Amino acid sequence: MRIIAGDWRGRRLASVGKGDPGAHLRPTTDRVRESLFNMLGGGRFGDPFDDAVVMDLFAGTGALALEALSRGAQSATLVEKGRAGQSLIRENIRTLDCADRARLLGTDALRLPRAETAASLIFLDPPYGKGLGQKALDSARIQGWIAEGALIVWEENSPQTAPAGLEIEDSRRYGDTHVTVLRA
Repeated sequence: MRIIAGDWRGRRLASVGKGDPGAHLRPTTDRVRESLFNMLGGGRFGDPFDDAVVMDLFAGTGALALEALSRGAQSATLVEKGRAGQSLIRENIRTLDCADRARLLGTDALRLPRAETAASLIFLDPPYGKGLGQKALDSARIQGWIAEGALIVWEENSPQTAPAGLEIEDSRRYGDTHVTVLRA
């Protein structure tokens, strides 16, 4: 796994292998991540990376938030409760030397603390088919993490409907991954 574009283009990220303690993690593949970021950066959504405040729910390895930082985001909060994921995120933050712009919240995405700053770009990649995405969005909204006009990129194994207060901007399928882009 690697950073696709931006300041850290080509830099390798720590990921999981077969038999690793974090083997249950399902990182977004380079191909899907590249397509997703090309769609986001294609102009239809303005410039969602420039000075963005990013939140990555169910962050796993942190690749989505770190890709956004590489492309010009101001800061990122990566939410991951699993120890294996937290370890990978810490390693990737060290590798990219971005601890001044990236912070790990080792907590459940369904039980978020109160936000200090609302996010303008949110990545949501919950375990597939468990209904956790909606619950995480509810938690983020209640705790003040979602800025007005924020883009929310939701990866799931099926297309998602827009929760109250959000509008679908785009929906695409990449193999068995469905990406729904919502606007707050």
